[in-house]
Amino acid sequence: MRTPTSTLRTTLTAIALATAALAAQAADTVHIDTQRLSQDVKVLSSDAFEGRGPNTPGETKTVNYLIEQFKLAGLQPGGDLVDGKRGWTQDVPLGRFEIQGPVDVTVSEGGTTKKFTQGNEIAIRAAMTGAKAVDFKNAPLVFVGYGVTAPERKWDDFKGQDLKGKLAVVLINDPDFETGKGDFGGKAMTYYGRWTYKYEEMARRGAIGTLIVHETAPASYGWATVKNSNTNVQYDIVRKNPLESHAPVEAWIQRDVAVDLFKHAGLDFDKLKKQAQTRAFKPVALKGVTMSAHYGVDAKVITSKNVLAIRPGSAHPDQVVMYSGHWDHLGVGEPDAKGDKIYNGAIDNGTGIAALLELGRAFANAPAPKRSVVFLAVTAEEKGLLGSEYYASNPVYPLAKTVGVINMDALSPYGPAHDFSISGSAKLDLLDELIAKAKQGGLRFSPDPKPEAGHFFRSDHFSFAKHGVPAVSFESGQDWEQGGVAAGKASEEKYVNNAYHQPADEWSASWPFTGMAHDLGILYALGRDLADSSVWPNWAKDSEFRAARDATAAERK
Repeated sequence: MRTPTSTLRTTLTAIALATAALAAQAADTVHIDTQRLSQDVKVLSSDAFEGRGPNTPGETKTVNYLIEQFKLAGLQPGGDLVDGKRGWTQDVPLGRFEIQGPVDVTVSEGGTTKKFTQGNEIAIRAAMTGAKAVDFKNAPLVFVGYGVTAPERKWDDFKGQDLKGKLAVVLINDPDFETGKGDFGGKAMTYYGRWTYKYEEMARRGAIGTLIVHETAPASYGWATVKNSNTNVQYDIVRKNPLESHAPVEAWIQRDVAVDLFKHAGLDFDKLKKQAQTRAFKPVALKGVTMSAHYGVDAKVITSKNVLAIRPGSAHPDQVVMYSGHWDHLGVGEPDAKGDKIYNGAIDNGTGIAALLELGRAFANAPAPKRSVVFLAVTAEEKGLLGSEYYASNPVYPLAKTVGVINMDALSPYGPAHDFSISGSAKLDLLDELIAKAKQGGLRFSPDPKPEAGHFFRSDHFSFAKHGVPAVSFESGQDWEQGGVAAGKASEEKYVNNAYHQPADEWSASWPFTGMAHDLGILYALGRDLADSSVWPNWAKDSEFRAARDATAAERK
């Protein structure tokens, strides 16, 4: 027989449990507004924002818009301390490098001299060494295969070759790309295949510069993307010894141009390319072929901005779950065939920033999480992941207590898909948790459909991964509910060929954003679970990022 007291206690307990259950349910359910997503992308990618180039009026408009939206959402400033209080931004000092005047590049071959036109035969970047000009004559060319030094794979493309005073001609991607099997993991690109590695390695070896041979399949994008990404203003983090990371010349050349250079040196490009896919390859000089160049460079240091908002945790505010995306795009550049020179960046990455804002609104309207949730909009991703690299090297919130990073870059504005993916093929607990949460939302995981494109190294989560922080970059699925895989792949190919890093990446009123809204519900639920738990995801035991994470384990106890 229950006494009145015990009955009351039971009733109060039941009410408390019901209240807790309702609160948990409210926290785990979220409304993602497709109209707000569309409006944010429309505004950010409008001509008024001038392509959101760092250190331009477009940056000022973008940063102000993000702060305004975060304020309206009810979030708190999460950036640098200003007079003892958090501001909305983190200062990011960057070197800014722009070619001044004409680019004079000539090649001497077989007694004749040929002029290369910037953007046509060659796409040459402004030197990021701090020098005011690049000026050299008759530099010899040496083919160094894929330009890889990988002791753990017993691979050395250089075989003692001295590159000082020379230009290195190098292939893009890994030696395994064409065969799909070998010492570099088959089709999936390693960091050795990434163009940034090629530039860094030639700089370490003292070369005058690097000429990367462009081929669409191994690069995973066409010449238009190469030209647009390399012939405009370049940025880098401020370095004490820039020549250790950058040679004076960093450039791409068209494949047909390379074939012609090899032919004039009495060499067969295709034959040497096959040799370069073997461990026995040795560098080959392009005898009788030299290059000369002269152009000015304007080098200065500017300050750009990362934007940070925070939903403080109620129990463990020092522990952080982070969502990220890059706000920048290519700004104003070379006009396309229609004369359009504003690179609006609607999908890349207006969609990711719209997602970041909408998730911020969702967390602001839900009960406070136990851990803090930070929303990080970074600058200069298009210049080499510089905003995220600066944050990871100068974190506002300790990386040891950053639970994980969920990055969003170039999401699909179309209808729902049956699947989702991530950039790359990394193995980590965070992905396992994402797969489980997505399954609850009716999505299955599809491995990166193009691991050979090296997407893992091409988005801001990589900056955190290098420091050991568990991080994934979410990718929209390709198995569409309407049209299946064929429709999804066709849309992706159309975008890469016609709009990626081109002025045509513009907002469309026809985009429904329904697929993104569904996916963001899953990303919200994942972040909410992490923020309300005490778990610390890690990388797989055989991951190259595991050691860096384990080194900070004591700080999480």
